[in-house]
Amino acid sequence: MGLTSRLVITTAFAATMLGASGDKFNLKPFTEGSPHLKALVNNTWLPEQALYPAAGVDKGIELDTLRDLLTEWVTTFDWGKQEDELNQLDHFTAEIEGQVVHFVHQKSKASDTIPVILLHGWPGSFQEFLPVIEPLTQPLFNATSGKNVSFDVMVPSLPGFVFSSPPPQNSTVDDTARIFNTLMSEIVYEKTLTGMQGSGVAYSLYSSFNETVCAAHFAFLPFTPPTAQDIADNNITLSDAQKTTKPNDIGLALYDNPIGQLAWIGGKFQLWSDPRAGTPPSVLDNTAILTSVSLYYLTHSFLSSVWIYPQNPNGFHTVYTPAPTDAPLLFSQYEFNVGFWPEEYVTKVGNLVSYKGNWFDETDVEPLVHDFGGHFAGLDSPPALIEDIRDALECDVDISYMFRFVSHIHISLF
Repeated sequence: MGLTSRLVITTAFAATMLGASGDKFNLKPFTEGSPHLKALVNNTWLPEQALYPAAGVDKGIELDTLRDLLTEWVTTFDWGKQEDELNQLDHFTAEIEGQVVHFVHQKSKASDTIPVILLHGWPGSFQEFLPVIEPLTQPLFNATSGKNVSFDVMVPSLPGFVFSSPPPQNSTVDDTARIFNTLMSEIVYEKTLTGMQGSGVAYSLYSSFNETVCAAHFAFLPFTPPTAQDIADNNITLSDAQKTTKPNDIGLALYDNPIGQLAWIGGKFQLWSDPRAGTPPSVLDNTAILTSVSLYYLTHSFLSSVWIYPQNPNGFHTVYTPAPTDAPLLFSQYEFNVGFWPEEYVTKVGNLVSYKGNWFDETDVEPLVHDFGGHFAGLDSPPALIEDIRDALECDVDISYMFRFVSHIHISLF
């Protein structure tokens, strides 16, 4: 197990680690993959018109949306510019349990910082947290501690996603949680604050490593969302997946098919996000989607990424049971997320100290919180996610050593 070198992303996955911590980790420019991708996209034929124009986005990506993305990919999209932006971050790899784990480690220039780990899920990558990383490293006064507080931000790539090596076939989210706990507690920091976007890994960290995880924030839970009937049966009043079991089928079918990957992944971005995506405060525009799909295609990781579903066939728990920890749990319900958990359900799974929902006040006019955003909060509603992460500091937690983790590896429906 060792920490290795600085990473310069230039699209190739294969590279040689150069040794001790601090060495430059250079990746050769992608001289074949990028032109090949562009040629495939440029030569793709799409139907002239939609088969069922009124079907709606819930049946998959709309033809006009896919055509617009295709056109932008081969005309105005600048992959080199996106590489430059990604390379502004500090990248490293660590070998843990025989697996290469890629991660961004962006340290604050302030003293007395709090480590936080942000986790992506499928179909995301470390790229989806770009808008929130730098703001979190900036000091901001915290009333609870009476001093300025900033974060050291960790964003690992899940095993089998982009620059992290594929895991063993029988690997689960619990294995990933153990590896990330090792990354945080033994290699970099002593304790951690955890949060949720990748709910499977996040919840495993929260429930299994209470000596190192000081708090957790979730926007998605690895528990089956209640149905409207469930909510009614429990006398709760509200104010107003497809899982793939044959990953090789879809993984190999789309392995060298960038438009296929764009339709599959882009459809999730479209369906799971705020309909106003791409307008402030959202930065989830076509460029963000194309960058995400380019990372999957150019690192040849689409196949290994979709294995996360059959590797975790019980990713959604059907029985709500509390985690064996008293660490604070915070939850944020973004309006257009793909699952909805009332406060009464969230409180069953942990020490809930803060619940932000998308309900309205008595007048049903002004939303109280989070009336903007969906599943990919780091791109879809960055200011709200930053606020939610900082809210953890208002809880009664030891902030002398924390690592924060906004997971997003939801073992979710897609």
